[in-house]
Amino acid sequence: MSLRGRLFAAGYDRMLARVEKAGLHARRESLLSDASGRVLEIGAGTGLNLDLYGDAVESLTVTEPEEPMAQRLEAKLPDLSRDVTVVRAPAEDLPFPDDEFDTVVATLVLCTVADQPRALREARRVLKPGGRLLFIEHVRSDDRKLAKWQDRMNRVNRFVAYGCNCNRSTVDAIRGAGFDVDELERGELPKAPPFARPLVIGRAVANGRAYETGGGVPAALADNA
Repeated sequence: MSLRGRLFAAGYDRMLARVEKAGLHARRESLLSDASGRVLEIGAGTGLNLDLYGDAVESLTVTEPEEPMAQRLEAKLPDLSRDVTVVRAPAEDLPFPDDEFDTVVATLVLCTVADQPRALREARRVLKPGGRLLFIEHVRSDDRKLAKWQDRMNRVNRFVAYGCNCNRSTVDAIRGAGFDVDELERGELPKAPPFARPLVIGRAVANGRAYETGGGVPAALADNA
């Protein structure tokens, strides 16, 4: 547990407070109203989504690999009206069987995972066929000039934001991992620096491609994994 990791976790909620108040919280609430059945949230951080899940959620499991974040998340559990299972695990190696969940949620986490394609394949693996991925992520801009700026600033952003990448083509990666994106809204992350503002909010469905067991690599992608 590094000192930097502890400091980042300690300041995370305060760091996002202005962003949440400026509109991100409302976007989270709207998106998570669609979560239903057995729900898995990956990279739950300090638990900013925990009180936004509705009555359609039968069970809620959240993963978080960073111990300082997980501890702060767990401190919020006594104030919740539902049971939450907290699992310390990276998104790239989810300790759950295939076809276990109806909904997977990812909010501002796919920018930070070490291996984004693998994390998305894992999300696809643990979803039932036809299950849904709900996501809010800041992404690479479609504007060439801004995208180039994102590339230049990414090293700085990774240092300041504890591993966060501002230039990932996340929607393409979601499609490549075996999802059909059926709803996609583009916007901006409020109060963020311009190079970190491009935002996507979406809903994707796990398509019917066959997946190999072990490691969550889809058969259609196994040669490229």
